[in-house]
Amino acid sequence: MTVDTTEARPIPAADWVTIPDLYEDPYPIYQRLRAQAPIHWVPAVNRYLVIGYEACHAIELDQQRFSADEAQSLMKRSMGHSMLRKDDPEHDVERKAYGGVLRPKAIKQRWEAVFDRNYATYAARLRAAGPGADLVAEFAAPYAAENLRVVLGFSNATQQDLQRWSQTLIDGTGNYADDPQVWAAAERSSREVDEAVDEMLPALRAEPDGSLLSVLATSGMPLDSVRANLKMTIGGGLNEPRDALATTVWALLAHPGQLASVRSAGRWSDAFEESIRWVAPISMYPREATRDTELCGMAIPRGARLGVVVGAANRDPGVFADPDAYDVDRPRKPHLAFGGGNHFCAGAWIARASVVSIALPRLFAQFPGLRLAPSRPATIGGWVFRGVLSLPVHWD
Repeated sequence: MTVDTTEARPIPAADWVTIPDLYEDPYPIYQRLRAQAPIHWVPAVNRYLVIGYEACHAIELDQQRFSADEAQSLMKRSMGHSMLRKDDPEHDVERKAYGGVLRPKAIKQRWEAVFDRNYATYAARLRAAGPGADLVAEFAAPYAAENLRVVLGFSNATQQDLQRWSQTLIDGTGNYADDPQVWAAAERSSREVDEAVDEMLPALRAEPDGSLLSVLATSGMPLDSVRANLKMTIGGGLNEPRDALATTVWALLAHPGQLASVRSAGRWSDAFEESIRWVAPISMYPREATRDTELCGMAIPRGARLGVVVGAANRDPGVFADPDAYDVDRPRKPHLAFGGGNHFCAGAWIARASVVSIALPRLFAQFPGLRLAPSRPATIGGWVFRGVLSLPVHWD
């Protein structure tokens, strides 16, 4: 049990950690940090990185001591003040305003048909690109983007717009290097989203279509909050299914024995859940300590800026045996890739439906002999957000 105490140990500093090294491959860094302590002060990112599973899970469940409403938040600067940077009751009010749009009933009744149609479109695009095509650029990214565009209700935008908005806004959210060009791109996209939202709201009030914007148009949510929450949803709602899909395909192609087991028994859900444990698409998010406190025996000062590194927690050897291995047969234990507590990812059902139920089984059925390109390895990057950046593939 985690309680306040005056006996807590000081938190060690890790001034050797650099942002480029985290981006390239954070997992050896997390291993080295974990061997010393579950929490470290990392000057390069100006925050305490929380890497232990127990510590991350405790933070998720305790908004009294660890607030989502962080001062000087990069997400607020990039996207505005969304529900993701709010605590209850404010967070709960805005989350409930989303209604059932992203929940299983709506997915079954409305969105599965959209995902079916979009799968066919972008599978045809991948096939037309031919063997050697990049599965991320030709399929995973546009498929996730077009699904999200329709669910959100942006009939005045394209899937290319959604891809640009999502990437530049999450780049701003993860801009710990304070790169001015990253901020400029995020600000341009933020203005574009505001303009698109403002154009769609009156049209959807007049002719509701069941989309998220349509529901928010009559929810009473203030305009600034509608804008901020749509930007937040554009960010996570695109990169999570895109990266989960690409990572799962990459992992299965790199482990043909596991692929055979998954295909023979239809274990696509097992493959998906293991892939987002192995490489969490949203690997770190912030919290702020509301008072002097203690976490896992370590002293946390009031106002401390924390990085909750679920990407590291999901590879904690105290919870997951051989955690750096991709293993669909590992004993099922709850991972933290979708967060937890009151901030559990609202788009988790969308990601599972579009990837597990539709994209994965159909890709492997309709592209016989799907395999990695032998001379062009996949590229992977990121630490705040991490995923497969390119995935050249061949098929028969």
